Amino acid sequence: MTAANGRTAGGGGGAVHGGAAAGDTLAAVVRQWKTVHPDLDTGPMEIIGRINRCAALLQQAEDAPLRHAGLTRPEFDLLGALRRTGLELTPGELARETFSSGAAVTKRLKQLTERGLVERRGDTRDRRVAHVRLTDAGRELVDSILPEQLSYETAVLSGVDDAEQRELAALLGELLVQLEGRLRTPRG
Repeated sequence: MTAANGRTAGGGGGAVHGGAAAGDTLAAVVRQWKTVHPDLDTGPMEIIGRINRCAALLQQAEDAPLRHAGLTRPEFDLLGALRRTGLELTPGELARETFSSGAAVTKRLKQLTERGLVERRGDTRDRRVAHVRLTDAGRELVDSILPEQLSYETAVLSGVDDAEQRELAALLGELLVQLEGRLRTPRG
């Protein structure tokens, strides 16, 4: 599959595997592969390719409210984890909560600390352990951005009716549980 950048060598429609969308970027890629290798089942490519393409497009567009606030999605994920749990968390716990690597969390925490959005305190029993919590400014920022971000995400999904959104969420949830169980690989 070679459509990560959204370009296709051919255009047009035509139904693809399982009745999936006929005119999306992946449909042309699949048709091209079926021409080259008609004996191969492109079903997995059609699913994973579409998930990857959707993720790429969402990463480009969906974080506009976050960018406006000067945050990246991974930074917001850290702040959000602290806000939604209501707890002080260690960097390791934050890595697990946000599916990020320890190094990525450390880098983001340094930036967020410098901006006054989180603060770290040492553990009284073990100096190697740090606890991270939101500052008042961090809490206010998360609480002000979240409604705008959710509104933006609602607008992004507005072309898909409520029942289809619930079905898609359930199917993606099932896939995620399977992948998390098999791969156990942090992102970030």
